[in-house]
Amino acid sequence: MTQIHRALPEPQAISQAWLSFKDIVGVTSVRTEEDYEQASAIIDFLLDIVGDNEYHPLADVLHYFGDQVEKYEDEHFQIPEASPCDTLRFLMEEHGLKQEDLLDCASQSRISDILSCKRSISKEIAKKLARRFHVHVDLFI
Repeated sequence: MTQIHRALPEPQAISQAWLSFKDIVGVTSVRTEEDYEQASAIIDFLLDIVGDNEYHPLADVLHYFGDQVEKYEDEHFQIPEASPCDTLRFLMEEHGLKQEDLLDCASQSRISDILSCKRSISKEIAKKLARRFHVHVDLFI
């Protein structure tokens, strides 16, 4: 059995920290559509700050909310089996996005080729799209 090398905090200290965190971000778990929207907004905000830096101090917060949103989506949103280009088209439609809105993932011409199923989605672009839409990368590969 692994021993804990750090003394555990008092329950009151944990409670105070958690309530402070909740006061700042507005949500700590995703149970409703409103929670989902708030957590998604926090993810978008944190992605702009953290990016791909796994060592950023807020990376764990980003992962926490990502897990919360993913769990909610798994329970409430069923994405049917579809080709990667159909999946991208569906997600863009659901989010009200146009090709130029995905310039952070790929060039507009590349997105156009993907949407017309003329080109497959590279692993690099799939990762960017997965982060953008908060879905598993396998949907695009």
